[in-house]
Order: sequence, then C-alpha cells, then structure tokens
Amino acid sequence: MAWKWIKAFVYLSLCVTSAAGDEELSQTKCADFNNTTWMEYRQATKLQVQYLLLTRKNADCASLFTQDCLNHTQKHTAYFNSSRPTKVIVHGYRALGSKPSWVSGLAQALLREGDVNVLVVDWVYGASFAYNLVVENYKEVAVQISVLINQLTKYGSTLESFHFIGVSLGAHVCGFVGTLFEGKLGRITGLDPAGPMFKRADPYDRLDSSDALFVEAIHTDSDYFGISIPVGHVDFFLNGGMDQAGCARSRFASMYGYVICDHMRALHVYMSALNGTCPLIGFPCSSYEEFLAGKCITCQGPFNGTCPQIGLLKNSGITVSPLPNQEKVYLLTTATAPYCAHHILVELRVSRLDKTAEVQLTLISTGHPQTELKLKLNTDETGYKKVAAHPERLCNIDSVQLKNTGARFYRQGDIHFEYICISEVPYTRGLDPLCVKNINIGRGVPWSHDFVQVC
Repeated sequence: MAWKWIKAFVYLSLCVTSAAGDEELSQTKCADFNNTTWMEYRQATKLQVQYLLLTRKNADCASLFTQDCLNHTQKHTAYFNSSRPTKVIVHGYRALGSKPSWVSGLAQALLREGDVNVLVVDWVYGASFAYNLVVENYKEVAVQISVLINQLTKYGSTLESFHFIGVSLGAHVCGFVGTLFEGKLGRITGLDPAGPMFKRADPYDRLDSSDALFVEAIHTDSDYFGISIPVGHVDFFLNGGMDQAGCARSRFASMYGYVICDHMRALHVYMSALNGTCPLIGFPCSSYEEFLAGKCITCQGPFNGTCPQIGLLKNSGITVSPLPNQEKVYLLTTATAPYCAHHILVELRVSRLDKTAEVQLTLISTGHPQTELKLKLNTDETGYKKVAAHPERLCNIDSVQLKNTGARFYRQGDIHFEYICISEVPYTRGLDPLCVKNINIGRGVPWSHDFVQVC
C-alpha cells in the first residue's frame, strides 16, 4: 500500500482551482471533455485527469476544476456548495477516445432529483487504446480523484456526502477511491462493473462492498463485458444479468446493438429509474432460474420484507441492519425506456397428460406490447409457476389467451386446465389474483378470457 500513499502525499501538495470566478465564467465558454490529440496524449508525461462541475446554478454550462501546482491559493468555483451532497460520475473504457455521450443525461437526471454538486471525472485519454494498458491506469486515476476529495473535505465536505457512480471500468476506479478512504465514502453505484481482468481479481483490486458505507451494483452483461460475481451489499441482476430485452442477438446488427447494448443497459436503466415514475425493485433469490420459476416472490429473509429498489433511496430502500453483503436480487425489465416491468406470477394446474405438451400464454393490455410465455407441460407434473415481465399492472390486464402449440403429430391433443391464476408480485393490497377455472383447449383452437376491472 505504500506506493499509493506516497503518490497521494505528492498529489496532496497540488492545489485544486476552478477555471474561473463568477465574472470570468460569464465570459468563457463552458467546460467540456479534454480534446487533447492522440499524439499529444502519447507524449504526455503524466496521466491527464480533469473534473467538470455541474449544479442547478450552472446545469447547462459546466465549470472546470483543475490541479495547478503554480497557483497555491485555493479557489472553488462559485457553484460548488460543500454543504450539499456530491455525485461523482466516472466513465469507463473509451476504445476510440471519444467522450461519453451519456454523461449530460445522467448529470441532468441527478440534478432533477436533488440539489447536489455533480462532478464528472474526465480521464478519456487515459481510458483509450488497448484495454490492458487502460487497466494499468485505473489506480492512478483513483489516486488523483482521492486528492480532489481530500481537498474538498478540508473545505467543508464530508466523506459520507460523496456518492460515486462508476460505469464499467469506472466502477473499479470508484472502488479504489473507496479503498484509499478506507470505506468511509457514503455510497458507490457500479453500473455493470467491468469483468475482463477483474473477475478473478482480489477484492482489494476491484469494486467491493468494503469500499463505501453502501455499495450497489447493476449487472446487465455478466457473460461478456460485465463482472459475473456480486461486488456490493446488494447486486441487481437484470434479466439474469446477461441478455437484455431489446438488444440485438445477430452479428449482422449494428456494432452497438450486438457488442455493447447489454453492457450499457445498466446505465440506461439507472437513468430511467431517476427519471421514471415506476419502481424497479429486485427480489432476493439463489438463482435466476428459481426466480423465474416463481420461488422468490417476496423480499422476506435478508431484507425483512422490503424490496431493494434501483435509484437514489437511502441504501436502495433497505432498512435492515447490518446491511446484507453480496446479496443477489433479480428483476425483469422491458425492451425500451422506461424499462419498468410489472412482475406477474402465472400459476397453472393441469389434469395429468398422456403426452408432453407446449402451450403459449399471452397477457394483453390494450395499447401495450403483449407478454408471451411458452410453457412445456410434462406427463409427471400438474402444477406450474412462471414469473413474467408485463408493461402494465395486474389491474390493467384486459385479457389472457392460451394456445396449444408444439409438434403437430406428437403434441397432446386436448389439455384440461383446472385453473389459471395471474397475480402481481410483490403482492399489493387490493390486487387479488385473477383466476379462471375449468378450461379445455384443443389442437388449433385458441382460448381467451377477458377481464373487466379498474385499478
């Protein structure tokens, strides 16, 4: 650990200054990400990191924080308020050296939700080119950020007031900043923390629940660019943490659709949670398969009945103490913004079959995409459960349809359902299950039932 604190000591001799005061800000252009050329970057003697500040007073025009050895007087931008919480945004790997286009949207969402300071860490030119070389830079970036945080605490900010939000590799940068401050930062949110070169890393070298008072992570691409293991107090695995609804599966799709759509979905869902009106809650479960099988439809156990929620609620809404550690929670989302899905539990009981059968169940809400479930019915089972994502609440489901599908010559001819029940999870008082009993379905004869209800 000595090398880090030696570097930190050196950096602490640097001064944090703003680009301009009140009068100067009105005459200068807004700060933006570094536009250093590739050749200038390769010739630089040290890693380039700069900080952009946005508040409600300058929401449309960022000001610049810099570390300036030549100016030993401390000047803070007129917009920074140390009595307010500070959100620190850290981007990840930038293969082509381009600035991240999503930063403004995330900053604006944070400012709408609260009167806060938003600090954006620009390390684009240390985050570009070969990924393995970029990974070598991430601790250096964290050390430089820690210098800034240390200086701000001298001017009234508290470590607990800092909420770091890191995307991909940026999540591990945040984690190492937390390590340097011995886990005393208020909160870290990792948006699909990077997996390559980190999946087998020591917790000291990656994001971990010990890095802040509360650490959460959203996983959307754990089979490729994201990390597959839990790294926080609570880890949200969206749609199992891998293939996301609406992301292309074909190599002939666009580069974004095929390569990074899943990975970036964590960011877009998080932004949507800040902007949206419906909750994105997760259910604790031992596996995604058990969650889909309807075996984890409450938040009892580790959360004492309160489901953790993506967004800015304190500790994601978790009220238990001590906080759980590396608790996996699962939730389903829709294919498009705002991504909010209502979790519908479908329960079927079937009379014993002579042959296996396949059925398709469709939930219909007028004006919204249909939700289709395909179920395989076995000869040795009679009861089935399945959790599905639907864009509307239970009371806005207009009808349910069933169809006997499968191979024409080998499927079960007639199927008798003792009942079909659909309910919303977690259970909401007043939204009792919708049940239909005694249903017969023949080959090629779809069945449907309309519901008449008011939310």
